[in-house]
Formats: sequence, C-alpha cells, structure tokens
Amino acid sequence: MTSADLPGDRPFVLLATRAQDGPADEEYALFLRFTGLPPERLRRVRLEREPMPEIDLDEVSGILVGGSPFNASDPSERKSAVQRRVEAEMAALVDEVVARDAPFLGACYGVGTLGTHLRAPIDGTFAEPISVVDVTLSAAGRADPLLRGMPDTFAAFVGHKEAISSLPGTATLLASSSTCPVQMFRVGENVYATQFHPELDLDGIITRIHAYASFGYFAADELDLTLAAVRRAPVTATGGILRAFAERYAR
Repeated sequence: MTSADLPGDRPFVLLATRAQDGPADEEYALFLRFTGLPPERLRRVRLEREPMPEIDLDEVSGILVGGSPFNASDPSERKSAVQRRVEAEMAALVDEVVARDAPFLGACYGVGTLGTHLRAPIDGTFAEPISVVDVTLSAAGRADPLLRGMPDTFAAFVGHKEAISSLPGTATLLASSSTCPVQMFRVGENVYATQFHPELDLDGIITRIHAYASFGYFAADELDLTLAAVRRAPVTATGGILRAFAERYAR
C-alpha cells in the first residue's frame, strides 16, 4: 500500500520535543519514511518550542510521540519549566486518549508519558545504553495487529535512562528484551508505547549519538564504543510497526 492508497484525509499528529533542529528534522523525516505518510498527513508539533495546540481526537487519525531528552522519573526540581509544561500537556492528552481508546503510539518517551498515566514504576533499574538489542514478542504481541509479520525476535535500537519495571493489570505486555522487561505494551485496543525506537535507522541513531554526546547516555571516552554498539546487528523490521499503525488507523 502506498501513501496514496491510505484511506481518508485526516492527519496524524507527531508530538516532538527535540530542541536541536538536526535531530528533530531527521526524526520527522524518519517518521514520514516509515509510516509512508506524506507531509500533509503528518502534522508535527514541536512542544519544546510552543504549547500543545488543541487536538480534537475526532479530527485526527492518530497521535505519534517521538523520543525525548526528558526523563519522567527525574525529580521535579531538576526539570526545566519547559519539561514541566510538556509533561502537564501530555498528561492531559494521554488521559483523554486512554479514556477514549484513541489511536496512539509513543516511541521511547511514550513509555514515560503512558507509564506515568498508568502509575507504573519508572526508574533507572532497566536503563539500556545506546545499542542494538534483541526484542522478543510475547504471546499477546504475536497476536497484535501492529506486530503481525514481525519475527518473534528482532533487533531494535535502544538508548534510555529510565524504563518501566512492571506493568499494571490494565496494560498488555507485547515485547521484552533480556535487559528491559517492558519493551512494548498496549492499553485497551489502540494505545501503544515502545521503549525501543521503531522510527530509527542506522544513520538516524548515529546523528543522535553525536547530538546527545554530552547528555549522559555514555561517557566522554565511549563514543567509539557506542558507535560500534549500534552497528552490532542490522535493524530492519521495526519500521514496519509504524507502517502498520498508519495503515490501521488512517481515516
């Protein structure tokens, strides 16, 4: 199915929080590429620059959330005013999304936003360095519409300082890795979050490695090791999750 074959004309919305233009623009381009959506069907909102506009869930096909340098588990006094605003806006939106079971897919930062809504434990216990890990589907994951056709185990890009250690009974675990028990989950039938980055390719993660070299994801002398870690195995399957999301919910 091509972008021209997608039904309807209602846009998807990408909520982004990357302050650096290079990684932010590349993230948007990667979401376009992997969803197969044309720019007019994927409206980007850069929340680090502007307040969240009013989003009428009846007038959009779905919500996508990109990754973020923000950590939900940081103490409030360490969060910037921008982060506190973004979190408040995200919380209000996610409350409505979950209540209505509206189409939503949060990549990496989606775990923090959706996990906070669920009051799931979010901390640094299962943080993963920037790397490629093997992610394995649960039985529910193998049956999920967004994951049909995915291998039972697939390579994915990760890099996060916090994670969910256990899910409440209101959520369905879809995928795990040996180093992080919650790699993907679903709430209701249409609300998803991934800890790994389905929107990334090798060039994209290399851009982020250089852009966020001073953000504490790796030590100053570990740049070469980190670049080698993301080349450990080819990542070829994860973008299909975004395409499946666009095809399932376009209207």
